[in-house]
Amino acid sequence: QVQLVESGGGLVQPGGSLRLSCAASERTSSSCVMGWFRQAPGKDREFVVAIRRNGGTTAYADSVKYRFTISRDNAKNTINLQMNDLRPEDTAVYYCAASARCLILSTMRRIGEYDDWGQGTQVTVAS
Repeated sequence: QVQLVESGGGLVQPGGSLRLSCAASERTSSSCVMGWFRQAPGKDREFVVAIRRNGGTTAYADSVKYRFTISRDNAKNTINLQMNDLRPEDTAVYYCAASARCLILSTMRRIGEYDDWGQGTQVTVAS
């Protein structure tokens, strides 16, 4: 299975920025789609953003569109998430996820499509 390791979480004030990274193991087949989900206390895990291997197809949750930007560095088997203008409601554990399948836009948002998950990194947005 693909091993995923997240980094970059932390505590920021509202309006601040963070950059998350997720590194995938190099011992497995390439993951066509990688992305991020998040889970706040007492809530279900929800889709945030995902990207195809070629970087040309991305999907964003409405709540983060225009604030978050995902990118993929295939040479380093890494995806990055630049999070700007963070809000308290962005507070959650952010999980990196990967799928070997080249998902289309309509399925990139579905949690059940992802096979591999990282352990999560905490993002806290508070004054």
